[in-house]
Amino acid sequence: MKSLLHYSTVPLLLVVLLSCHRSPGESKQKLWQEFSGEKTLAHVQRLVDFGPRPPGSEAIEKSRAYIDNQLRLCGWNVERQSFTETTPRGAVTFVNLIARFAAEPHSTPKFLLCSHYDTKFFENIRFVGANDGGSSTALLLEFARILAPHPALAARVELVFFDGEEAYEKFSANDGLYGSRYFAKHLEADSAARQFRGALLFDMVGDRSLNVTLPLDSPSQMAHDLFAAAEALKLREYFSYYDGAITDDHTPLNAIGIPALDVIDFDYAWWHTADDTIDKLSAASLQVVGSVAARYLVEFALK
Repeated sequence: MKSLLHYSTVPLLLVVLLSCHRSPGESKQKLWQEFSGEKTLAHVQRLVDFGPRPPGSEAIEKSRAYIDNQLRLCGWNVERQSFTETTPRGAVTFVNLIARFAAEPHSTPKFLLCSHYDTKFFENIRFVGANDGGSSTALLLEFARILAPHPALAARVELVFFDGEEAYEKFSANDGLYGSRYFAKHLEADSAARQFRGALLFDMVGDRSLNVTLPLDSPSQMAHDLFAAAEALKLREYFSYYDGAITDDHTPLNAIGIPALDVIDFDYAWWHTADDTIDKLSAASLQVVGSVAARYLVEFALK
């Protein structure tokens, strides 16, 4: 566990101001320099302000509206992939959000950037999922902003916000990963999986004491390249391996042949507790993960 001392946490903002225009001289080769941990943390605050966001709740619909609006402000078209599944709590309607860059409507995305935006359902605690659900969703929204000034690059990326990642009882073939399982099933049925050369899934990436722990069974070349991107930015110390496999939304993607890397800090003391609140996060940690992922995207994933 490491401390980040060179950034301060952004104040709790009520409004997120986004600029999706290119400044003179900007280049996609420096995309990682455009990422803002401060803007990302502001998005987390907005999501947390909606409260607990389990599937089917009023709060998750407010989250969807917020995500949809932020994406459209930056020129992304948003598809709502709605479906109903049987869960331990009965039939639940889930909604994945799939974003493609509007300025290049005839292009074919080659790489997926993914997150889940739901929070786990609890009867007895108020779980707002600042890190678990909030941080990764906010990170994708910041990617939407920094990719927008680079249409040719943005057109090669698809942003996917999964609903229903959390299990109601215990992860199994029928409980948990509802959104990613549905998404993967339909890619496979449409023979569309082959168009994607890979995916980054983000989950719990805002912990103040950042230690990104890639699953031990991660696609080896992708892990090697992500570590290389971190090394190039002198941020390698924040990335290591977990000591085992992790069940997450990358699992269904790998199962249909899309190499998917789970970028997750699983060493998080407040996981699935009422204390997963925004004070446990920092703009610095979000900056580290976003910058490294952006460098990986430009230097490796889309080369």
